[in-house]
Amino acid sequence: MPRRRTPSSSSPTGGTTGTTAPRNRTPQPVRIRRRSLGDFVKAFLAFVALAVLLVGVPVALATQIGWPLPHGVPSLDWLQQEITVHTFLNILTVIVWLAWAQFTACVLVEMKAALSGVGVPGRVPGAGPSQLLARQLVAALLLVGATAAGFTPGLSQLGQGYDAHQKPAVAAAQATPGLFAQQQEQAAGTAAALAEQASHAAAHADAGSSARQGDTKYYRIQPPEGRHHDSLWEIAERHLGDGRRYKEIFELNKDRVQPDGSKLSEASLIRPGWIMEMPGDARGGELVELPDESPGVSPDVRQQIADYAQTGDHAQGGGGSGAQDGGSGAQGGGHEHAGGGAAQVSVPEQRQPAPDGDRRQAAAATGAESAFGLPEALLAAPLLAAGLLGALGRRRRQALWQSAFGSTGGRRGMEPPTPGGDAQDVQDALLVGADPEGVRLLDRSLRGLAASLAEESRPLPVVYAAWLSNGDLHLQLAQPSGKPPAPWQQGQDQTFWMLARTDAEGYGDTDTAAPYPGLVSLGTMDDSRLLLNLEAVPGIVSLSGREADRAAVFASVAAELATNGWSDRMTVTLVGFGEDLTPLAPNRIRHLDDVEALVETMEAETRQRRGALGAAGHDSVLTGRTGPARHTRWAPHLVLLAAQPSAEDAVRLAELAADASRLGIGYLVGTETGELPGAAWEMEITGQGKLLAPLLGLELEAQLLPAAQQRAVVELFVEADPDSRPEGDPAHRPPFLVDISEQGRPAVYARLVGPYEIIGLDAPDGDRSALLHEALALLLLHREGVHPRVLSSALWPRGVTDDVRGALLDRLRAWLGTDPDGTPRLGTDAGGRLTLAKSVVSDLDVLRSLYYEATQGKGVGSRAVRGRLLTDALVLVRGPLLADRPEGRYQWLTHEIVDAQLPLLVADTGLALCAFHREKGRAEKAIEALNAALRTAPEDERLWHELLRATHATGEADRLTALATDLVRRSGARGLPPRTEALLDELLPTWRDAIAAVG
Repeated sequence: MPRRRTPSSSSPTGGTTGTTAPRNRTPQPVRIRRRSLGDFVKAFLAFVALAVLLVGVPVALATQIGWPLPHGVPSLDWLQQEITVHTFLNILTVIVWLAWAQFTACVLVEMKAALSGVGVPGRVPGAGPSQLLARQLVAALLLVGATAAGFTPGLSQLGQGYDAHQKPAVAAAQATPGLFAQQQEQAAGTAAALAEQASHAAAHADAGSSARQGDTKYYRIQPPEGRHHDSLWEIAERHLGDGRRYKEIFELNKDRVQPDGSKLSEASLIRPGWIMEMPGDARGGELVELPDESPGVSPDVRQQIADYAQTGDHAQGGGGSGAQDGGSGAQGGGHEHAGGGAAQVSVPEQRQPAPDGDRRQAAAATGAESAFGLPEALLAAPLLAAGLLGALGRRRRQALWQSAFGSTGGRRGMEPPTPGGDAQDVQDALLVGADPEGVRLLDRSLRGLAASLAEESRPLPVVYAAWLSNGDLHLQLAQPSGKPPAPWQQGQDQTFWMLARTDAEGYGDTDTAAPYPGLVSLGTMDDSRLLLNLEAVPGIVSLSGREADRAAVFASVAAELATNGWSDRMTVTLVGFGEDLTPLAPNRIRHLDDVEALVETMEAETRQRRGALGAAGHDSVLTGRTGPARHTRWAPHLVLLAAQPSAEDAVRLAELAADASRLGIGYLVGTETGELPGAAWEMEITGQGKLLAPLLGLELEAQLLPAAQQRAVVELFVEADPDSRPEGDPAHRPPFLVDISEQGRPAVYARLVGPYEIIGLDAPDGDRSALLHEALALLLLHREGVHPRVLSSALWPRGVTDDVRGALLDRLRAWLGTDPDGTPRLGTDAGGRLTLAKSVVSDLDVLRSLYYEATQGKGVGSRAVRGRLLTDALVLVRGPLLADRPEGRYQWLTHEIVDAQLPLLVADTGLALCAFHREKGRAEKAIEALNAALRTAPEDERLWHELLRATHATGEADRLTALATDLVRRSGARGLPPRTEALLDELLPTWRDAIAAVG
């Protein structure tokens, strides 16, 4: 069972000032510079520009032109006067006044956001370029002020190098959080300059810390600088010498009211501006001690700390030495996206599961259910399995249609190959493990949320992660984003939005772009599944561990991103691995040979995306996805780099990733050492399949796709291509050929094509009849054999216990009985899969066998035999497959391609019989065969083309015109396909005029 990591505390002895600080594993900040003369010049020029635009323009308008509008209500005569030059100038003056008012509003909005730390500034309607100009001027003006570090958190300076030995420092205590993304380069440099000043102050404070052990020490959470964000783990590492002592800080501060009114709880974020009481042995220049006067701290901050001191045990004399036992522990930290809090991923509070539970809860009731040799990794990855299964089904349907329309004779590829060996095991694991309903609900829930926010003219919040827990969906936000739209609810705090499964089921399909396509499963923890939003991470995500273990994680992430059902468009770039994964999604996956090619490609795309966002007036891709071009732009680009980059390449990638999150670009990079410059989040995969993220407080059961299973998955997709096998391959034969002679009469005959009927068996008990019929139908459609777990997952999608499944199989064996020689009609093969005896046959088996014999068997050498076999085959068609199946049952048919195979098989049979009759000039017989096939395959264009030719062969122009009219009516607003129009032009050149005359 996955658990939260709670490492034991190992508190060092307080008061030791000479202890060497441990190695800092936090992201290394960008090398920065102090404020230069150029900064002051830019600030001065920005001040002059603002003064001219805000003051000079209205003064000039008022003094030079005056009031441009009429002084009274205009009369009709005034409106009819000739437009003079003076009138034209007045109109232009009004436009200039409106533009000035809009620009002034933009400046006020940007100033308020910069000085108050509100996060993303509000957007002034219709003021994209104006607001961008105001943003740049305000940023340049405030660059030299002490608040510059506060209004640009989470953004690193681009184009600078990294110093591997540079220690991260914290900005001044009075800095406030916020966001000013467009001016990240200059602001990051100023923030780091202030941080350097703070580090000098820290050196002096350390020297006298031991003399004041009786004072209570406090730390104020700093805004992010250089993509570095505070976390409890890092605070403990810097000021207590051991990151594992974060639990002591948590115990001292949990449930105490912070200055912004929120509280620190086990699963909450820590945010800039919060105050943490520290253990007595804490040291460091950023600490504030009371009752010390703290001359370097502003009066407002000192008052906040004083007020906070009255809320804890210290106010009641409990002391400030710190708890030595951390209890369950808080989440150990994280990193915040630009704007408001630490970017921490924490497990949501779980509701009790519903009485029926979800499929994971029900499946858990099986206890130690045997996997029967199926790959456990795919059984434990329901979203990945559902994506692969859906993509494989689409690929097989596409290959089926290509084969049917692009081949001749025997219709190569009509029967997809039956996988064997590892590929068969993987396919069974996909069928058992897939949760397509969960994927559907996740997709509809996210799109429904985006649609609701768009209706309220609210932007999409930045989402760091999603948790699927007991069927409910929890979104973890980067910062509080207000009340969620109904039926969403606020979760355990303001950074969680929750949607219950019962409410999610109320969502339908909506024409809204996928808002968070970069979500990808990483693993499970405490019965909750974590999906990380890779494109929202503020920087690089690094993954360390053994090469084989890292490769399994990378393959899982790549496969799920390539096939997931909650995205529209996406580019997944693989570097250093995965060249063979391209068949999973050729339109999504691309492979680059080396890091140099990757950097060159991403530099160009980063520039392009920045320019496009600026031109559109968007803050990030999230605002772009809700705009008019939401379906064609702002698709994510996710980079998976499995190879260890060189130090130089790592720095270049870090510079690119600094601004990637707002551009919709995400980076997952493998590392052998665990050290990677610019890494926002660090993860490690162990040999035991644990995915560890100490700074995030996570220990997950990792979702993996090991090498053997990866090869088997790729084999399934490659084999789906009908051109991948040579002509005449026996895989193109039907999986089960029936003896169609009189001696081959079956003992049990099931009619599946049309209403479901069974001949040769007594009706089972009413309570169990539906399950037995469904189980038999599944077995009849898979003559190669069905894995017991595939059968149980098909009949009970939410899971079932071993004893219930065993009881059903016993009843099914008893119902089917035995052959005269005593052989059970339900047996098992060497691999343990359930198989039916040859004496149990369906009409679909007979239909396939008749068509095969007519076109590739006995009918090839005898025209009379071919006509009889084709006629007998077409007589079997009574409607669609399992036409009367009850609602809610047979959900497994969505994974099958038989619903596409049957219409094509019927159409091919009708076409073959049509050709048979037309060889002898029997046009009416040909038309009769085609009409019979059209009742089952009305969308097959080939049947309509042959029907037009057969009707033309009758020589009756009116009849051909009536058929053309019927075709035009059926096509509706789409119009006739080009090939159909071309055929009508050949057979009936006047068809357009004739149809128009008919009306």
